[in-house]
Amino acid sequence: MVVNDAKGPDTVRAGVIGLGMIGGGVAVSLAKTGNAPTAVFDVRPGISDNLDGVPSQAASPAEVARQSDIVLLAVLNAAQAEEVIAGPRGLLEEAHDGLTVVLLSTVSIEAVRSLAALCADRGVAFLDAGVTGGSKAAENGLIVMVGGEDADVARALPVLDAFAKSVVHCGPLGAGMVAKLARNSLTYSIWAAVREATSIAAAGGVTRETLLEVLEQQDAGTEPYTLLRSQVAGNVVPDDYAAQVNVLAEKDLSAAQEFAGSVGIPLPIVDVVRPRMSAVYRGDVETRYPEDVRERGLVTMDRVYGDGFSAQIPQPITVPSIVDTVDKLFADVWARPYLTLRDRRLLTLGATAMLGRADLIETQLRGALANGEFTTDQLRELVLHGMYYAGWGNGTVLQGVVEKLIAEGADHH
Repeated sequence: MVVNDAKGPDTVRAGVIGLGMIGGGVAVSLAKTGNAPTAVFDVRPGISDNLDGVPSQAASPAEVARQSDIVLLAVLNAAQAEEVIAGPRGLLEEAHDGLTVVLLSTVSIEAVRSLAALCADRGVAFLDAGVTGGSKAAENGLIVMVGGEDADVARALPVLDAFAKSVVHCGPLGAGMVAKLARNSLTYSIWAAVREATSIAAAGGVTRETLLEVLEQQDAGTEPYTLLRSQVAGNVVPDDYAAQVNVLAEKDLSAAQEFAGSVGIPLPIVDVVRPRMSAVYRGDVETRYPEDVRERGLVTMDRVYGDGFSAQIPQPITVPSIVDTVDKLFADVWARPYLTLRDRRLLTLGATAMLGRADLIETQLRGALANGEFTTDQLRELVLHGMYYAGWGNGTVLQGVVEKLIAEGADHH
């Protein structure tokens, strides 16, 4: 929800700590709108002298807190934020009724919660406020994504409104930072996708200039945010149309993978995107794993081996080995973050290939093919790699399973 629609000075006293590109720009923008900071601080002496309309630096963060109602914190990282808030002569030494700390720095969600807890212990409100448009910070050009309680946001709004182009209240504590991280993830992913696309083009003799010309001539509605705009507008994609798009994506992305494989260039983004296109186009969002351990284990089984796999588990689950498999192996190990499902699959395939167990290899590969994780060429590449690491005999077992599944048409290629 966008919550600001006008600019103007207010009687709320604003302080700024950290006078780099963001903090310094914010201080200048506040001054331009007639709401100049009452106090500022930076560890580097004299920085504020070069900022139009900004007062001389206070002796410490505590002094900024004493003179301010809203303190905007624009430091490098979470460690610096903690030092400014709770360190010697930090903000909390001059905590007072109505004091609100607004963190403009990008930090982890865990850090947001930790810093908020430090403030809460002293009765100080805390808002996380990720920002974009840093190069225009001194021109009232920032977009601010705020997370926090409604009353705290309302109290800080006159100050946020005075320096920002737009203020969006994203939800409770942490939501502002989550929105910033989501936005950054999209931006960096687009950049990475551009690099991957130009790599494909270059490998086929197509210059960057030619690719750009093609892209700039594309039809309206194909820009990166079109799909999101459609979803937000409530447009429902018919199942048959989504299926048709998925078929086209499968064809196009598989062809890209084949070409990349033939010339020896990696396409890590395409490898991840291809098996997930149906969910992408429908606008499905990733759901969290269930909190209940047993339920999480069964849900993970279906993600690993395909929908309905867990229904084969006899109920109630009482056999110790099955209990451990569901509640530990799948609910804990397979459901952990940091490695993708495909990453864990490859590790598991390597281990099962070492055992020479065709049945276990087949279970893994059927799950992989149900998820669209490998093309035919990639399956055969697994065999070659496995022969060198698992031994020729075990590699032959792997090859037998792979060729069986290819012959069955289990590959969705």
